[in-house]
Amino acid sequence: MLQHLPGPDLLVVHEEVREALDAGVGVVALESTILAHGLPHPDNIEIGARIEDAVRAGGSVPATIAVLDGVVHIGLGRAEVERICTDPDIAKLSVRDVGVAAALGFSGATTVASTSALAHLAGIRVFATGGLGGVHRGASETFDVSADLGVIASTPVLVVCAGVKSILDVAGTLETLETLSVPVLGYRTDAFPGFYLSDSGQRVPWRVESAADAARVVLARHRLGTDAAGVVLANPLPADRQVERGLHDRLVAEGLALLEREGVHGKDVTPRLLEYFHDHSGGESLRANVELVLSNARLAGEVAAEVAAQSVGAGAALA
Repeated sequence: MLQHLPGPDLLVVHEEVREALDAGVGVVALESTILAHGLPHPDNIEIGARIEDAVRAGGSVPATIAVLDGVVHIGLGRAEVERICTDPDIAKLSVRDVGVAAALGFSGATTVASTSALAHLAGIRVFATGGLGGVHRGASETFDVSADLGVIASTPVLVVCAGVKSILDVAGTLETLETLSVPVLGYRTDAFPGFYLSDSGQRVPWRVESAADAARVVLARHRLGTDAAGVVLANPLPADRQVERGLHDRLVAEGLALLEREGVHGKDVTPRLLEYFHDHSGGESLRANVELVLSNARLAGEVAAEVAAQSVGAGAALA
């Protein structure tokens, strides 16, 4: 069910998404930063359509989120997706930036943090992305920690992801999630994935074997009302589809050295490193990136459909 939303001058819910929410059908939020800043043009247009198709294949309705000319859009039409994919002036908007962009009439693509917050505002309980942001290496000196973690800790949305990008401090990110009381579930795995890698070397505290199990976690937490945190559902690439570890480790080392030379910091780190990976992996990083996002979208579609079905079956509407 839709939450109490701002007026149409600030937020518009796509008709298909609105009808699905009103009817109690599963809906999956999708970020737009991956389209605007994470994937090369023109591949991003085709891949954006494939991501939405993967959500539908899982049994739910996709809702790609973005800000266009100061208006938040929950669900995009084809022309709007193409604009996100082609307009060089599309900004990268974290949750702190959304209100500013809306007030000033700017356009931007949403990150994990802003997509989670806006999904919750619209009454969407499941969100699919590639990888979470997290604690950056050297954060004890730079204090560089993604806003994703704090928003997930205060926003009851389940996020399907392939762990966190392996360029980050994975152990530090998991420790921070624990401190913030965010449950981390491994989907058919005991290992926490590292985006391009199926196993980051860290473990997950909980494991689920099905979308139905993940949905039961969402519903049990909602009914108990013990906290407002979201849930991280970590969905790894199959081991035979990950980026070869030797290539991966070399690119990470080279990429981190490049950031140091160029003085890249903050929200510019991830897109610059992804660009370096795409340019120097012989297509392997792009292949893995697309595969993991599609896998996450399909799984999120299944989880959202299960949340909707179990809610009806138990007579417990998700408010």
